[in-house]
Amino acid sequence: MLTVLSIGYPFAPVTADPAGGAEQVLAQLDRALVAAGHRSIVIAPEGSYVAGDLHLVPAVEGDIGDAARTQIYAFVRDRIAAVLAENEVDLIHYHGLDFDAYLPENAVPQLATMHLPIAWYTDAALRSGVRLLPVSRDQASRAPAGLQLLSPVENGVDLNRYHPAGARGDYALTIGRIAEEKGFHDAIAAARRAVVPLVLAGRLYPYPEHRRYFETQVAPALDEAVRWVGAVSGDPKAKLIAEARCLLAPSTAPETSSLITMEALASGTPVIAYRSGALPEVVEDGVTGFIVDDAAGMADAIGRLDEIDPAACRAAAEARFSAARMTDEYLRLYRELAA
Repeated sequence: MLTVLSIGYPFAPVTADPAGGAEQVLAQLDRALVAAGHRSIVIAPEGSYVAGDLHLVPAVEGDIGDAARTQIYAFVRDRIAAVLAENEVDLIHYHGLDFDAYLPENAVPQLATMHLPIAWYTDAALRSGVRLLPVSRDQASRAPAGLQLLSPVENGVDLNRYHPAGARGDYALTIGRIAEEKGFHDAIAAARRAVVPLVLAGRLYPYPEHRRYFETQVAPALDEAVRWVGAVSGDPKAKLIAEARCLLAPSTAPETSSLITMEALASGTPVIAYRSGALPEVVEDGVTGFIVDDAAGMADAIGRLDEIDPAACRAAAEARFSAARMTDEYLRLYRELAA
């Protein structure tokens, strides 16, 4: 039996259906460890709930600034030390961008899944000695020369949660973290150009720049044709995805993966995505959706959706993007690293 200590990003709760991709992967791995008879210990912020043993990090009140980070990182370091002192842990698995801020001394084998672009990690994190795991070929290709990485493990989604709908609506859909690089403003421009209704969904985290983006570029555009529904999860989220005409993914960030596009494909919903990072690895142009370069191209692709077979979208998800495949690969990796 393995004992794995998973460290979540200290500012995003881990739940059965969290908003963030890193938290979703952590939740799936936690459940898989317990189901396989292993012990899962998770350190995550208040509001989290997991299948294994949970150690909570205090929630941050207000904006997440430098003072809050310093305080929370100290708490996480102390909590990790306490867990290691009280348990025979075989492996520590980090999921946060900032894992170098709370690394323990003289620890057991350590693994960090790089859920975000490699360029966003500090040099201290990349040179920390922690084994680094990319989640796509594109992400691995962007690594600095000489950086040692494990072979990528692609993300996956629960195929039992997402299914094609009996009937589709007329709206395009964009779901994601509310931030400028996620391109909500381009989704709005594309939908208006294509003259289709647009539904926007996602979580607005307490970062000043995210709030400013929403207030200046998203909120003023809301009307009868562009609706904002906020954060969605569970069955309402699955229904929203399955009944959409298409998912728009106009991210300009070097996306390492995209769970929402995988969820859309599992729902038989075509995806129109920008040529950013690993998105072309997930969406097969002309088969499960379209890869475009700008809002004008996105609008044109909306007019070509009858070329995409929803059954091909579902088949792609079943073949490549199941959570079961992902967790099996992680469990094998855990055993190798802990040996």
